[in-house]
Amino acid sequence: MSNDEILRTHGEAIALFGTRVHAIREDQWDDLTPCTEWSVRDLVNHLTTEQLWVPRLVRDGATLAEVGSDYDGDVLGDDPVAVWDRAAVAAVAAFSERGALSRTVQLSYGSSPADAYCTQMMADAVVHAWDLSRAIGADERLPGHLAEAALREVEPYAAGLGASGLFAPAVEPPADADDLTRLLCLLGRRP
Repeated sequence: MSNDEILRTHGEAIALFGTRVHAIREDQWDDLTPCTEWSVRDLVNHLTTEQLWVPRLVRDGATLAEVGSDYDGDVLGDDPVAVWDRAAVAAVAAFSERGALSRTVQLSYGSSPADAYCTQMMADAVVHAWDLSRAIGADERLPGHLAEAALREVEPYAAGLGASGLFAPAVEPPADADDLTRLLCLLGRRP
């Protein structure tokens, strides 16, 4: 994808997840999600934490050691929706700065081009938008172009994700599966 496409799909994926965050009812924060270890709050906390890292890594050039434990634990506080909103806006802004996608960032697995990091963050937001949709009873259909972009991102390394212990083993998709179904099945979801 071109940098413009990366920024557009990332922004759309973050906005999509944000619409689901705004749809969470007060009595749903402790509900389970398709991510078997996470409640709705845990899932939103995970995505919010990821957004909080972006300005530090992309704009500031911080290392993991420099960020340290700043975002460990629950970052959502008493107003999870507002915290999500602020973190999402800051992440999109950091990636959108002039030259940001040409930088190198330090991630848990080593150095990475910032454009690749942005694309990974897009794919994560798309998948977790589906997880959150299922958990809160929202529409699980997601925009086809976002599902396609996320699938294109994940396919090259999907085989190793199950072995990481962070994802359930892949599920065989139906023969007529669309891009979203194929993506979810690659990541161990059962759509």
